[in-house]
Amino acid sequence: MLIFQFPGQGSQSVGMGVALAEAFPAAKQVFAEIDDALGQKLSSLMAEGPIETLTLTENAQPALMAVSMAVVAVLRTEFGIGVDNAAFVAGHSLGEYSALTAAGAFSIADAARLLRLRGQAMQRAVAPGLGAMASLIGPKVDLALAEAAAAAGAKVGVCVVANDNNAGNIVISGTKEGVDAAIVAAKEMGARAIPLSVSAPFHCPLMAPAAEEMAVALGATTILKPVVPVLSNVTVAPTQDPETIAKLLVEQVTGRVRWRESISWFAAQGATQFVELGAGSVLTGMSKRIAPDAASIALTGADEIAAFAASLS
Repeated sequence: MLIFQFPGQGSQSVGMGVALAEAFPAAKQVFAEIDDALGQKLSSLMAEGPIETLTLTENAQPALMAVSMAVVAVLRTEFGIGVDNAAFVAGHSLGEYSALTAAGAFSIADAARLLRLRGQAMQRAVAPGLGAMASLIGPKVDLALAEAAAAAGAKVGVCVVANDNNAGNIVISGTKEGVDAAIVAAKEMGARAIPLSVSAPFHCPLMAPAAEEMAVALGATTILKPVVPVLSNVTVAPTQDPETIAKLLVEQVTGRVRWRESISWFAAQGATQFVELGAGSVLTGMSKRIAPDAASIALTGADEIAAFAASLS
């Protein structure tokens, strides 16, 4: 059973997608379509940087979707491989929009505009310096430890588990005071705690204003039934219902990214291969740790795409 997965924020880098666009007209066309939709040469920012501007949430989100959709377009036009070759698709946070777009729920232009708004709305939701996120890492880190650390932080501010990535890698989010207190508690419990350089505290209740903005935007956007089921970050359940998709994308803004549970769910269904489409290989590393019996690969360049296509023939 084949699973396509799509990366989230943090996988961006200057130069991503350049080689694909040079090698395949289909990839170049995707970037041009997104440039037109945004009224911005996002492709130039992706190619040339600077990284500080590319990493801004409002740029990183549509840019990462762009690279994922370029890989999807190359697979389809050059090798005749569609997303419907997979049993399910899923994406990490913003990657869920990439997964839905790949499966035909959104047009590329609509996805770009939604992700631009999503990034801007998240930035507007909390004033700079008031929010924080931190990564809890190490062999002792599991969901119970992270929940206990977040509970300690919640005594002095907002603090919740934001991304349950895999055992040994869980992210907390909230007010600076709450996250700072959680870091102290996590270290006392034997975890390493690393503050993250982020522009806003994602996936926590402080993002409620952004969720409201996304509810309006998604309500005005055409969402079609995806050609394959998409596993929701929020529920760890597959869906193809447009109304449910919109509702869950709103909930996702403040809700936890349940990635460890998602990969475990796929493994329980009999997943044999996880294929990451887009920039970097962060999700591939997670899949290898969570579901070691399945093969996990990342398609970031022409060679990897060709080798994967050959493996299906």
